[in-house]
Amino acid sequence: MEPRSKSIHKWPTTTIPALLLLSLIHRAQCFYLPGVAPEDFQKGDPLKVKVNKLTSIKTQLPYTYYSLPFCTPEKIVDSAENLGEVLRGDRIENSPYVFKMLEPQLCTVLCRITLDAKTAKQFKEKIDDGYRVNMILDNLPLVVPIRRLDQVPNIVYQLGYHVGLKGQYAGTKEEKYFIHNHLAFTVKYHRDMQTDSSRIVGFEVKPYSIKHEYEGPWSEKTRLTTCDPHTKRMVVNSNTPLEVDANKEIIFTYDVEYQESDVKWASRWDTYLLMNDDQIHWFSIVNSLMIVLFLSGMVAMIMLRTLYRDISKYNELETQEEALEETGWKLVHGDVFRPPSNSDLLCVYVGTGVQFLGMVLVTMIFAVFGFLSPSNRGGLMSAMLLLWVFMGIFAGYASTHLYKTFKGTQWKKIALKTAFMFPAIIFVIFFVLNALIWGQKSSGAVPFGTMFTLVFLWFGISVPLVFVGAYVGTKKPTMEDPVKTNKIPRQIPEQAWYMNTIFCVLIGGILPFGAVFIELFFILTSIWLNQFYYIFGFLFLVFIILLITCAEITIVLCYFQLCSEDYKWWWRSYLTSGSSALYLFLYAIFYFFTKLEITKLVSGLLYFGYMLIASYAFFVLTGTIGFYACFCFTRLIYSSVKID
Repeated sequence: MEPRSKSIHKWPTTTIPALLLLSLIHRAQCFYLPGVAPEDFQKGDPLKVKVNKLTSIKTQLPYTYYSLPFCTPEKIVDSAENLGEVLRGDRIENSPYVFKMLEPQLCTVLCRITLDAKTAKQFKEKIDDGYRVNMILDNLPLVVPIRRLDQVPNIVYQLGYHVGLKGQYAGTKEEKYFIHNHLAFTVKYHRDMQTDSSRIVGFEVKPYSIKHEYEGPWSEKTRLTTCDPHTKRMVVNSNTPLEVDANKEIIFTYDVEYQESDVKWASRWDTYLLMNDDQIHWFSIVNSLMIVLFLSGMVAMIMLRTLYRDISKYNELETQEEALEETGWKLVHGDVFRPPSNSDLLCVYVGTGVQFLGMVLVTMIFAVFGFLSPSNRGGLMSAMLLLWVFMGIFAGYASTHLYKTFKGTQWKKIALKTAFMFPAIIFVIFFVLNALIWGQKSSGAVPFGTMFTLVFLWFGISVPLVFVGAYVGTKKPTMEDPVKTNKIPRQIPEQAWYMNTIFCVLIGGILPFGAVFIELFFILTSIWLNQFYYIFGFLFLVFIILLITCAEITIVLCYFQLCSEDYKWWWRSYLTSGSSALYLFLYAIFYFFTKLEITKLVSGLLYFGYMLIASYAFFVLTGTIGFYACFCFTRLIYSSVKID
């Protein structure tokens, strides 16, 4: 405790307000709604162990548990899954493992199988690709405790256990494959002293590869000499691993141990959520965010002072009737609100950005208050899909209202493009990726029934809501421009190299990306390295910082553009902050080559396909924020000066 208390005094003072705010949000998240009601167990009650998909961070292709010849129950029953679970590739099924509450088991034989050439090859391929087996008990995922001396806490948890391992044995140089055929389960429980009932608060396993031996012919009553519960001989004492090869006999066994825990049921997910080094996560990101916030505040202060001086100067010249030539941003007042080229496309993108902004904002609010906790598998993805569908009404309203500002009359065409363009692009990419997954016979492939559900949500709900919003948007009166637009467009003077459109757009995306790139690392880690992401309160703060940064950097560059007498700000304002998506995709490429171990072509295509979708959505989101910031800014400054 002594070193930690000393380190507190070394934190920068700028982090203190942020730490107070973050601690309040973090405390609020502790009271999450866990997705299922707590279940009380008495001694001897049956515990339902379920199996989930096989996962690998090398291939990113999930497979069902029974795609390998594991022991099967008499009848395989699929659990009911929500839309998000299906899209995640979860396939939850019953298992032959039989537990009874508070009744330990030692060396329980599950089944005996003999491998042929085909099944042996399947096991070897899954071991090569580093596949893990995932199980669930009372809605808790199975974890493997791993002791590490180089970090605090010294015990970390790995989701699921590896199917097997590959290595040398008994001094041979040839690498062989060994299967984990014995599982030592540990079920942790918290006892309620008043009701004498227990609740499950932990589900751990230690896998072993054991070459079991027995005497005589095999039967259901055969006793293992390597693992005999009557003589209390633990299987871990055997030091001969079980090799995977054709015509090899595999006997699957398991132990069950129960440990009483002080952890209460409401806090049982803390073990899973604190798998990462939170010290690095929290304090490094807080410092980065405070720096970004400080820079944004300085930029805003400079802009306000500069604008105040400009507006005061212009108005003073008018009152004194000094016939001086207009300069700077006031000079282009007759062209600044001239509709841009491809105005229809801009309206569609702005409407789509509003839809995406609404979805992200509401999703984060739900997540902060705990409605989308990790215990509710698939809840986050399901919520995002449904919110996207219902936010279509705001997309239609925003796109057609802006279109009406441009004096457009064909609002139905704009509504149709808003309803179909962005979702169609995403759906085509998603369909191609799903075809690749289906070609690999992975459980991650979306079934046709789920695909039909997605199409129904799109055509049956989202499209009609877009048209409802569009109709309302056309009926609402538009704001009048603060200045009149000249009939003949003004010629734009030659711009300096640093005011070039491409240069300004690329520069404008750096700061918004800088506000999120550290948090982006943890998000990518949770998605592609099979870890939980839970700090939604902190993510919400990062999102607010992103909004502020996008708005301010766009306003600054828009102001410089108008001062250089370039009035074509519509598209540039959208692209300035939207270019942060380019840096996001470049960072995804960097992350792929430095953090991931993907070697298969299909897996690489899946990664870049999904990251392309994420970058495209990020472009639409940040671009819309920058556009509306610049839209409000130009209306504000041109309505504040006297123009004849």
